[in-house]
Amino acid sequence: MNKIICFCLLVGLVFPTSIQAQRIKKKKAKSATEAPTKPKSKNGIKPYKKVITSDAVSDEGVFAVHQIDEDYFYEIPLAHLNKDMLWVSRIAQIQNGLGGGYVNAGSKTNEQVVHWVKFRNKILLKSKSFVNIADSTKAISNSVRVNNYEPTLHAFDIKAFNSDSSAVVIDVTKFFTSDIAAISGLSSRARKEYKVKKLDGSRSFINSIKSFPENVEVKQDFTYSASEPPSFRRTESISIQMNQSMILLPEEPMQPRIYDPRVGFFTVSQYDYGSEALKADQKTYIRRWRLEPKDPEAYARGELVEPVKPIIYYLDPGTPENLQAYIKQGIEDWQKPFETAGFKNAIIAKDVPTKEEDPEFSPEDIRYSVVRYVASTTRNAVGPSVSDPRSGEIIESDIIWYHNHLRSYRNRYLLETAAANPSARTLDTPAEEIGEMMRMVIAHEVGHALGFPHNMAASYAYPVDSLRNGTFTQKNGIAASIMDYARYNYIAQPGDENIRFVRQMGPYDHHAVNWGYRWLPAQSADAEKSTLNSWVLEKENDPKYKFGRQSSRFDPQSQTECIGDDPIKASTYGLKNLKYVAANLPKWTSDQTNNYQDLEELYGELLGVYSRYTGHVTNTVGGVFENIKTPEQEGVIYTNFDADAQKQAVQWLHSNIFETPEWILDKTILQNIDHAGHFEKVRRLQVRQLNSLLSFERLGRLIDGESLNDDYYSALSMLTDLRNGLWKESTRGTSVDLYRRNLQRSYVDRMEYLMTEELQPSRFRRPGFEGQIYYNTNTSDVRALVRGELKAIKSRLTSAKNGRINKETKYHYEDIIARINSLFDND
Repeated sequence: MNKIICFCLLVGLVFPTSIQAQRIKKKKAKSATEAPTKPKSKNGIKPYKKVITSDAVSDEGVFAVHQIDEDYFYEIPLAHLNKDMLWVSRIAQIQNGLGGGYVNAGSKTNEQVVHWVKFRNKILLKSKSFVNIADSTKAISNSVRVNNYEPTLHAFDIKAFNSDSSAVVIDVTKFFTSDIAAISGLSSRARKEYKVKKLDGSRSFINSIKSFPENVEVKQDFTYSASEPPSFRRTESISIQMNQSMILLPEEPMQPRIYDPRVGFFTVSQYDYGSEALKADQKTYIRRWRLEPKDPEAYARGELVEPVKPIIYYLDPGTPENLQAYIKQGIEDWQKPFETAGFKNAIIAKDVPTKEEDPEFSPEDIRYSVVRYVASTTRNAVGPSVSDPRSGEIIESDIIWYHNHLRSYRNRYLLETAAANPSARTLDTPAEEIGEMMRMVIAHEVGHALGFPHNMAASYAYPVDSLRNGTFTQKNGIAASIMDYARYNYIAQPGDENIRFVRQMGPYDHHAVNWGYRWLPAQSADAEKSTLNSWVLEKENDPKYKFGRQSSRFDPQSQTECIGDDPIKASTYGLKNLKYVAANLPKWTSDQTNNYQDLEELYGELLGVYSRYTGHVTNTVGGVFENIKTPEQEGVIYTNFDADAQKQAVQWLHSNIFETPEWILDKTILQNIDHAGHFEKVRRLQVRQLNSLLSFERLGRLIDGESLNDDYYSALSMLTDLRNGLWKESTRGTSVDLYRRNLQRSYVDRMEYLMTEELQPSRFRRPGFEGQIYYNTNTSDVRALVRGELKAIKSRLTSAKNGRINKETKYHYEDIIARINSLFDND
């Protein structure tokens, strides 16, 4: 009986488990029958037709692009893997206010070289640099490679191969709908400023992807959640449309042209570790368009020949009709300099083609260069370009003109030329003259896009009095280059006849184009050097062909907004004209408009013009001429400005800025534009020049100059002349007015700064390129000189405060003495 019970229990324990197991197997089988699993493709790679289905909308080009619903696929030919491609990120549409007015539709946010690399079953998009290079046949090239590892921007799974396995298919949807920093339109600074939280994927999408024979263009619409957007604050959102251009770079890079600092060009640089030099040899090439003659033999005979591929600029269709002709003229003004280089029709202005003429034309397409007209209150214009870092070849550029910029030119035309130019004495400047100004601004910006930086020495090429001569100015303009900041002729005086007031193209522009663009049949960049050098030497003693760097802030020849070869004389003429304008400003503005808005605006800008004129003189003190030379040329590169002229400059500043400028204190203006703050306006003008004179940099240059030159205008001489002029009332027993008291207190503040602060190192790092100098202030003469000057002032005021002066002056002197004592007590 017990055996039977045990057997039953055993059966009861075993069979339910077997039955349940059978049920599970049946359930699994049934499930498999209902929804059979798809066999996995090897390595996740599927047949082409399973990925690029019959629903795909395809676009052939450098890569085939396929769209299936909301997904996008690239079909990359294996032949294009590892090829260099230029990737340019631009803003296509922008939310108002983003970037503070200086970022707009068309603005470039990043430029990089990329290449696509196959790694196992993935395609990697890698960013590539040409800063460090070496010949691949040399052993050191391996060290360059492993010490310059390329970052991976994204890794894509290979989805399929095409039918003959000559191309791979990848899904780019996630890449172009993600917030990828390397191609983003929002910088880290903007994200911080607007308190950007994240990209909102639900409001972000790919707008379009188009493929062309040499490039692929992608438009993305991105919306970010942001706590403090620049506009539409209640939405707490920033929306931006980006355009990503990827262009296949030439298989054979353009032959580069080696940079010569005696001719101004933007540049690209590389460090060649395979050089025979005992260092990584820096190679610097100019940035220029690839211009090659259609008929090399005719070109060699000296005939004008069209280039194989001319430079073409298209006009933004949003450009106002009344300005289009002037913009085209500004572009094609460069045809004459290119003719000097042997090319005809080298640069051409065109209207954007219609949809019927070219349905795929897009201003964001990197194949096209466009003059963009931006509806913005920003007052500016820029001429950026995109270039091949391997050779310096300019691939594309966009000129950007901001709508309100013409107002700046109208205002300065009135302020700087109206004394001698009756047609400028109005708010309604004649249309032809406005058009001429715009034409020259466009020509200037096109110059940047052709590779030319500012040439600030071009305005120093002509004698000051020649700019009062009508025949001379009509022929030569007011500077030797359009690339200088020499906008208007502010030197011409009332009664001077037939004067040209607006800048124009000059002889330096022809020289620079010829030097940079003339086609040479030499087989290498090094082989060109002797010819290029000879062209510079031919013109070395002619100031019209001198290049002056904008960074040379110490060079009186290379000042912005300055014209003529004598800053003191030029500014004397300029101030004489400005006083005439100030006296007539209400008549030309508020009396005509019956409101004070234009008067207020122009008065504020007049103070800025006044500051520029005086600043030109300030910069001669401690000035150093920079004339870039090679050892085969006579003379030295750096020469100190004449000592007597520096002393004259300090006296000029006393007479024209440190003495209270009563002419700008016109009650009929001041009492109609602001309720208060007038004395502070004057103090700011004066202190700007005072602080510039009393800067560590200028004092350092004066000390250096004294060490190199006999009978030089020393730092002590400058400080003594400054003290004697600023504190002259204390020796004459006269009272000090409000404006002088403010200036004298500002002087003591600045001397305290020199006694207690340290000179900060220059932000420039390239040897020989600094606009600033750096030295140890504690071991220099600066502290001792300042201490001596303050003691001299204290001694003088101690006697003067008991003289026959008013109470304000007495209290002022006692305050200055207390400030000096406090400084010495804390020293």
